[in-house]
Amino acid sequence: MSKDLILGIESSCDDTSVAVVDKDGNILSSVTSSQIEIHNQFGGIYPEFAARAHVYDILPTIHEAMNRADISPQRLKAIGVTRGPGLIGSLLVGLNTAAALGRGWDVPVLGINHLRGHLRSVDLEENRSLFPSMVLLVSGGHTLLCLMQSETDISIVGSTRDDSVGEAYDKVSRMLGLGYPGGPVVDRLAKEGEATIPFPRPMINSGFEFSFSGLKSAVSRYLQSGAEINKPNIAASFVDAVIEILIEKSRRALKKYPAKSLTIVGGVAASPQLREHAAKLTDELGIELCLPPIKWATDNGAMIAMAAWDYIHHDVYKPPTAQVELLVSDF
Repeated sequence: MSKDLILGIESSCDDTSVAVVDKDGNILSSVTSSQIEIHNQFGGIYPEFAARAHVYDILPTIHEAMNRADISPQRLKAIGVTRGPGLIGSLLVGLNTAAALGRGWDVPVLGINHLRGHLRSVDLEENRSLFPSMVLLVSGGHTLLCLMQSETDISIVGSTRDDSVGEAYDKVSRMLGLGYPGGPVVDRLAKEGEATIPFPRPMINSGFEFSFSGLKSAVSRYLQSGAEINKPNIAASFVDAVIEILIEKSRRALKKYPAKSLTIVGGVAASPQLREHAAKLTDELGIELCLPPIKWATDNGAMIAMAAWDYIHHDVYKPPTAQVELLVSDF
């Protein structure tokens, strides 16, 4: 029987996601168990509750993904599982489950860097990558620019000195009483308002690194200042500042490091405002814009399986480990 599929397991944060993917990025099944209802009451992720929910959800999610793909373990080339970065408790649930299944099914288990998963999400369902590419990775845990010459030749250009852009979205959402996750609700509310508040653009003209803590603090100070509270205008002003920072940093990086495309991945890549302004930037520069479908922008098992194929194709083996990888430079 041909071993031509990979089972991808993603449990780095709050969602348990499992998918079956072939070497061309075709997705036979994808199942995600969401924890939004658990964490919404806290306005953010409660790590202990996240880990416990993964324990409860992971095996049923794996079984459902295998059943939907209508395959047996004998069809699996490997199991790809997120090894980090992420929440230690959540990661350990995925790692230990994958290790146990690998032993029981006699299938190799590959520990996959979560960020590489996001980088490869752009080629799910169809090939969209165009190298060399300047990649803007924007998510709840990370914000960085990297130059990607190929699937394996990746160099970081700049990252965040403090908060990620996704974290800033979540915190502003909580300040405005909009709930969790913050990105979609803040973006929607921003469309109803006007960018009338001059929030700062930290480090916008300084190199390729990012900083969002000052912007987040500026929103907090404004809400406490006694000024009239117009939530749509606050959201629009915040989003306007974020997008200007991301686009200007990308523009500067593309001018210094010539590339054929701008690739945007990570949960914030689902932002309609970011997609709109990125399209204008790439049209202006005469390069391609490479985006994953919105449903594959957030954390998912399919992107982990896709990245696992790179490990196999290029003979890179990363066994699962309880020593969680924390360095974003380790792709």
